[in-house]
Amino acid sequence: MPRPRKWRKVCCLPQTDQFGPLNKSNNKDEFIVMTVDEYETIRLIDLEEFTQKECADQMNIARTTVQGIYNNARKKLAESLVNGKVLRIEGGDYKLCGSIEKPCGRRGCGRHSRKNRMEEN
Repeated sequence: MPRPRKWRKVCCLPQTDQFGPLNKSNNKDEFIVMTVDEYETIRLIDLEEFTQKECADQMNIARTTVQGIYNNARKKLAESLVNGKVLRIEGGDYKLCGSIEKPCGRRGCGRHSRKNRMEEN
C-alpha cells in the first residue's frame, strides 16, 4: 500500500494562472499544466532566492521532495518557452498557510514578500 502524499504548504496562489503566447488557440494539446506546489518552488527558489533546504522548511516537506518538484517545474517552464505552449497553474497537493487574520509570518510568505510590503506602504 503506497504512503499517502504529504500536503505541501503554499503561502499564496498565483495572481495569474495562465501564461504563454497570445496568438494560441484553446487547443488542449497546446497547454502545459504546472501544479500550485511546483509554482511555489519556483517562486521561493528563483524569486525569493531560497536554498532548496529553506524552501523545504517553508513548505514542510523533505529537501529531496523539493528537488524533484523544482526539476519538474523547470522542465515545464522550459517546454512552455521553447515550444510556445500555454502554461496553466492549477491543482496539486497543497494547503494554503495561515489566513488573512492569522498569517504564517515566515520569510518568503507571499503575503509578506518584499513586493507586497512595498505596495502596502
